[in-house]
Amino acid sequence: MKRLLLGAAALALTTGFTGAAQAEFSLRILHINDFHSRFESITGTDSTCNAEGEQKGECFGGIGRLKTEIDLKRKEAQDAGENVVLLSAGDNFQGSLFYTQYKSQIVAEFMNDMGFDVVATGNHEFDDGPSEFAKFLAAAKFPIIGGNYDTSADPDLQGRPRGVIVLNIAGEKVGVIGATTEETPEIATVGDVKFESVTEYVKGAVGALEGAGINKIVVLSHIGYPVDQKLAEAVSGIDLVVGGHTHTFLGDVPGSVGPYPTIVKNPDGKDVPIVTAGQYGKVLGDIKVTWDDAGNVTSTEGQPILLDASVTPDQGFVDRLAELGKPLETLKAKVVGSSTAEIVGDRNVCRVEECGMGNLVADAQLDRVRDQGVTISIANSGGLRASIDAGDITMGEVLTVLPFSNTLATFKIKGSGVVAALENGLSQIEDIAGRFPQVAGLKFTFDKTAPVGSRLVGDVLVQDGDDWVPIDPDKEYGVVTNNYVRGGGDGYEIFATDSIDAYDFGPPLEDVLADYIAKQGGTYTPYTDGRITDASPAAEPEAPAEAAPAAETPAAPAAETPAAPPAETPAPATESTPAAAPTPEAAAPAMEAAPAMEAAPAMEAAPAMEAAPAMEAAPAMVAPEAAPAAN
Repeated sequence: MKRLLLGAAALALTTGFTGAAQAEFSLRILHINDFHSRFESITGTDSTCNAEGEQKGECFGGIGRLKTEIDLKRKEAQDAGENVVLLSAGDNFQGSLFYTQYKSQIVAEFMNDMGFDVVATGNHEFDDGPSEFAKFLAAAKFPIIGGNYDTSADPDLQGRPRGVIVLNIAGEKVGVIGATTEETPEIATVGDVKFESVTEYVKGAVGALEGAGINKIVVLSHIGYPVDQKLAEAVSGIDLVVGGHTHTFLGDVPGSVGPYPTIVKNPDGKDVPIVTAGQYGKVLGDIKVTWDDAGNVTSTEGQPILLDASVTPDQGFVDRLAELGKPLETLKAKVVGSSTAEIVGDRNVCRVEECGMGNLVADAQLDRVRDQGVTISIANSGGLRASIDAGDITMGEVLTVLPFSNTLATFKIKGSGVVAALENGLSQIEDIAGRFPQVAGLKFTFDKTAPVGSRLVGDVLVQDGDDWVPIDPDKEYGVVTNNYVRGGGDGYEIFATDSIDAYDFGPPLEDVLADYIAKQGGTYTPYTDGRITDASPAAEPEAPAEAAPAAETPAAPAAETPAAPPAETPAPATESTPAAAPTPEAAAPAMEAAPAMEAAPAMEAAPAMEAAPAMEAAPAMVAPEAAPAAN
């Protein structure tokens, strides 16, 4: 395994804002996560908001509102003499037609212009493979950090990005450690990139930073709110976790599941604040942390800021987005049908139970290939990215729900394989993981409190004419899913290893869905029918997450009724032993209005990497003449 090392020699390369170090040091951190290329504003149910919704004041987020609020809060901080940085906890790729059309280029250009200081790697940054991630690294004028993964064997990434960066702010050094979910190889296309334990990596990185005399340490993570808490509980020396991945809202905003910040105790009994900022740019996190000269956090204060209609979008960004959106308008505006009610695709519903969007997609898949002898349909809930409101359904909405350019895949597998696949789908329900199965042509009951691998209750039932009968473990069944799941994605390895006569090159999934809606006469009524039953015993009430500690400046109040976070079983912590420090990389150039970054430490046993050359500004995008064909 690679280990992060930081030598004292690296400190000599640090440049940044001048100023004497103070006995007390404060840093204001603005942050987002799980933006998913949602450049347009969204509705309260996370579908794309239209002009009428904007006029009625019903829209949230969007890149224009983010720009406005970031500029405002940054100026407020600077006018007050405060230190301020802007962070992203990853997953800026994938989730809208803009990403489908422009890929990483549009993400880099807008993030460059918002002035991000450090950006973490999300699992979706690997959706189009390391080659697209490498383009993002080249176009970004801000540092992107990795962490618990090794890219030295990948021809596109060649050891990039660095895992840790040190910011020099007013004479104080702040170490920022990256961490990306260990599940990334199962849910994205990572090529030759190798992942290791988050806990093990962060423990080694903290030790290396402390060994270099740096006592202010932030983990910028994309591992999920439950894992963030376990990590902070397991590793001493972390002062703050700024997280993402589970799209978790905290604080006094709609959908909150806990206080902002959430406080846990580390192994030394010290309080560690954890913050995260929901999804899709709907809120901007804003946390101020104060340390004493010994590196102890003495206070935290802040509130997530809801970007609703009270925030006026930056007109320059709105105009740029409109120009970039012109080639997409014809495709987006095509009406493929209508819905009599909202089709629920909310991740917090579809990843734990039967949902309307899951039934629609699973039914559409099965309907398309039923005449080929296929009787079972399985859709991973992670592939469902939005809800659709009642009324007209446009192709743009369909593509927002299904943005991954997946194709329909069919194969045969024994009934025992189907059962094993369902157990995989239920194995991380407490993490609200995307592997939860939405189905058609079968029924099952589960107990989420049972041990992993034994969560199905009773028989899995398959349809036999008008009857439902127990699945035969030795019989071969025809199954339809998408090419990603058929290839083993989201932990469905059994589909990759045990499938028979697999064909992964069917029609695009978005076309399958649009055609199915049209086949219903153009009007669709969403429904659930009990095909998936949750038989879990009622959970005993748990105490809400601990509020922020009493300090000089109190933390933001918790939401009125925070729910207990889902359980998590992290990888065991393993002690890492730093070796002699290698020669550090050359320092990155200072960025305008941002603190200069210290060179990243190299990883043990990794080949020496040359300093990355200074990057020229990415060329402005020119909107193509026509919308791309679906693929």
